[in-house]
Amino acid sequence: MKKIVLDCDPGIDDALALTLLAGSPSVDLAGITTVGGNVDLELTTANALALREFLRLGDVPVTPGSAGALLPRTVRASHVHGATGLGDVRLPAAERGPSHGHAADFIVETLRAAPGEITLVAVGPLTNLALAVRREPRVVEWAGDLVIMGGSFTRGNYNPAAEFNMLADPEAAAIVFDAGWTVTMMGLDVTLSAVVTTGVLDRMRPLGRLGHDLLVPAASFYGRVTPDGGPAIHDACAVAYVLDPSLFACVPAVVNVETAGRYTRGMTVTDFRVGDRRANAQVGTSLDVKRFWDLVLGAYEGLAARLG
Repeated sequence: MKKIVLDCDPGIDDALALTLLAGSPSVDLAGITTVGGNVDLELTTANALALREFLRLGDVPVTPGSAGALLPRTVRASHVHGATGLGDVRLPAAERGPSHGHAADFIVETLRAAPGEITLVAVGPLTNLALAVRREPRVVEWAGDLVIMGGSFTRGNYNPAAEFNMLADPEAAAIVFDAGWTVTMMGLDVTLSAVVTTGVLDRMRPLGRLGHDLLVPAASFYGRVTPDGGPAIHDACAVAYVLDPSLFACVPAVVNVETAGRYTRGMTVTDFRVGDRRANAQVGTSLDVKRFWDLVLGAYEGLAARLG
């Protein structure tokens, strides 16, 4: 069993990533932590709670974290994910509330209790992880692995230089990359190939409540779907890497996060010329798209059968 803590800002693709975790029998989901990102923290937490109940994740704790970045510069993506963060998805409001405390403390205490056993998967701004590192530097030693969706070595999506999660809190991202662990970075270079096509939607539609209420409206909300392409479900790539690393090609690199550039703030400056330096990242460079969708849709199909 792979023990995972998911740090997220749901968010359409966050929801699809969480659904992939819920549909993977090999996963022991130790917790969900939320951060302000795609939409405000109140909404990302409400969405995580609603998803926990809809996906029947039981008592998995949902712990809210940082409402904003380390520096007071708010960047949001409601123009992409809709006003609620979940586009056209309409789930019942959760009956149970979040856990007490702060996400950073939850991350520290969960890793302290099981050193080396838990993989952190972060698919939003890295504020909670940066605070955890600042509060207890030993989390770097205690984490079994750290996989993020964020960054790029070729392009941005929020602007020409920066991917959204990095731009939303560059200072936090810089802390995380400089902390001393190896960050597995699933950036736009691979996630933009994980696109929803009409063939993918056709496999989602028969999946009962899961397909009708969540998968299809989420997967088709923020882009036109055609037989050849459509919107990318970025965050699911980070989860897929944990489930099957062989889907991806990764290359060691030294990654620095630009925090001061006038035009490049939030850019993940990626140097593959490692030489004698310590690589602080494994950077995803390509994805086996067919096998990726076989993994994702297989998990969705199994989950749909259990949910009815």
